[in-house]
Amino acid sequence: MRSAYWIRILDRLVLFVGIVGPLTALPQILKIYILNDATGVSVLSWLIPALLDLPWILYGVVHRDRQITVAYSLWLLVNVLVVFGAVTHGAGTF
Repeated sequence: MRSAYWIRILDRLVLFVGIVGPLTALPQILKIYILNDATGVSVLSWLIPALLDLPWILYGVVHRDRQITVAYSLWLLVNVLVVFGAVTHGAGTF
């Protein structure tokens, strides 16, 4: 019984971290879209993780793992927002 309790706690913690983690990119997203400034944003530094999110999302869906699916879907959204914003707002570096 105790094991199931701790697994539930860990599941909730990982889901929380999976939601909060992508929020750490908000300052970058706000800088790009509100200030229209993509200076110093490396497109590849955001594009490669976006591509690497895809197998994780597929894995989460196939294994019906909500924590992985939610976390990597949010990271994909964040990464794509930064890539798109960097490209459209003239990032100087690729």
